[in-house]
Formats: sequence, C-alpha cells, structure tokens
Amino acid sequence: MELYLDSANMKEIEEGFKLGFLDGLTTTPTFMQREGITDIDGTIVKLSKMVPVLQIEALGSNAEEIKKEAYRQLELGLDPKRTVFKIPVSLEGVRACKILRNDGLLVNVHLVYTLQQAYMAMHAGATYVCPLVGRLQDQGHDALTLIEQCVDAVNYYGYDTKIMFSSVRHNEHVRNAINIGVHTITVPLKVMKSLTENNFTQVGTEQFFRDTRMMMVKVKEAIRPGNPTVSNEVAIKDAIIKMTEYGFGTVIVTNKDGSVQGIFTDGDLRRLLQKEGEHVLSKKLKELEYKAPVSIDANVILNEAAALFKKTNVDNIMVTDGGKPIGMLDIQDLKND
Repeated sequence: MELYLDSANMKEIEEGFKLGFLDGLTTTPTFMQREGITDIDGTIVKLSKMVPVLQIEALGSNAEEIKKEAYRQLELGLDPKRTVFKIPVSLEGVRACKILRNDGLLVNVHLVYTLQQAYMAMHAGATYVCPLVGRLQDQGHDALTLIEQCVDAVNYYGYDTKIMFSSVRHNEHVRNAINIGVHTITVPLKVMKSLTENNFTQVGTEQFFRDTRMMMVKVKEAIRPGNPTVSNEVAIKDAIIKMTEYGFGTVIVTNKDGSVQGIFTDGDLRRLLQKEGEHVLSKKLKELEYKAPVSIDANVILNEAAALFKKTNVDNIMVTDGGKPIGMLDIQDLKND
C-alpha cells in the first residue's frame, strides 16, 4: 500500500519526508490557502523538488480547461512522470481524465463519494480514484463499504487504477485501509506520527534502555556532580545548609586528615530532632556516632550497585575512587539517565 503525506505545511512536509520511505505528497488549494500561501506556482515547483511524487489540482470548468491547466503546470518544469493531476469527479472531469491519460499523464479523480462516480473514473483510465472517507463518515455514510466496493471493482474488472483512501482522521482509518486492501493512502502528519505509538512498546523500550544502562554504565558516570563532603568540625545546622547546596539528602563527614568519619543523612537529622529537640542543631558533627558507611568503587557497573542497595537496604552509598570519597550514589540515580 502506497503511503502519501497529505499536507501543504512546509515544516510538516520536511519532517515527513525525512522518513525516507514516503511515496509522495497530496495537497489541495484549500490546504495552501489555510497555510497563507499566495504564490501557488512557486510553491508547486518547490514541492516538486522535495518529494518523489506530487499530486496537485488541475481545475477547469470543462475538459479543455482542465487539460490546459495541467499543461500550464507542466511548463513550470514539473516532471510528468512524477506529477499526478487531481481532478474533481464530474462528466467533464472524467473526460479530461481520459484525454490526459491518452497523453500519458497521471491522473487522480477525487472528491469521490459514490461507487458510480468511482466506476466512471476507473473506466476513464484514472491512475487513482480517491474517495474521502472522513467526510463521508461525517455525513453518516458507510464510507468503508464504499472503499471496499471500489477495491473489489478494480480487482474484479481488472482496471489499472489504484484506490486512494483519503480524508484520514485517525490511525484506525489506516488499519481500515490495510484490512480492506486499499492500494494507496494519504495521511496527515499528526496521524502518521501516531502509527508507531503504543504504550506497551514505550514501556518495553524504556525497560530495555534501563537494563542496558545497568550493564554498561559505571557508578562514577551515574553519580551527580559535586562531592558532598563536610568537615566534622561544623555544626549540624551548617551540614543542613550543605545538604541543600549539594542537592543531596546526605553528606560525607570527614576528619581533619580527609579520612571519612561517617555519613550524615536527613533521616539521621529527623531522628536526632525527635530525640533531643532543636538544640541538637548546634552540635558539631564530630560529636555524633556513625555506623561504618556503605561504599562502592567508582569503576564498577550499576548492576553491582543495585545488588549492594538490595543487600544493605540503604538509600545512599558512598562512592570511592582509590579509597577516597568522590561522591554519593542515591538509589534514584539507578533509575535516572
């Protein structure tokens, strides 16, 4: 099934065709008017250089005027093998279709709302016949049955025509087109971008990234910037300020010689306040008792850190390099990129 982008927005077109596999672009005078385009010919020429196949309107009140407009546009420098002329279905429209097809040009007979209209376009040799599904459904009609009947007619009678599913409103329309066996679909960028989205896919992909990170990233690459150390000579209230500055709920308490006395956490602070009251804030850190800090070498991978967190049931681990503290690893750092 051919996949076209349906747009006249330059940013959308540039973004869509970066995919590298779209078959072409459909546009309309209405799209161009909405985008504030005033130089239609200039825009057509620009688009023709951006996309593999360009489908543009050839308007006229009779077949001769439609033919004249198609050739006028070709004289702008368009490649006839990469340009499809869109003609609204009518008696003069299908006559123009036959004339242009006899000249070897490509034609899309569109604004099709009935099987009879589609049949006339097919019999006139239209390259594409284009029912507008969304618009038909807006009017309460069974547009999908029409599309299916058009596909069946092409297959049954052997017409050299592709049925194009247009006026796409949501990605369910794309699924409908695939199920029916439509030859071509033209889709707005917003809908196209939703075609690869699925919550389960996103969850699974994020899990793969997290698990790969755990096996490849070293602890030193995961710790936050800054080494949250404070001298044991400072008071608890000053340690709180340092916690805030560093953005950690933990600081490493060091002796005068730089050796580690222990780890002081916001949990330790809450317990001291509950036990001794606010006056404890004036105490110096060296007056407190500390358990031996849980530490890990900076050069091991995060999987080892995860195992240590699980084993020790702590929220923060001191990271050392050559025996010296270089930072803290929070359990949340295992989850963050």
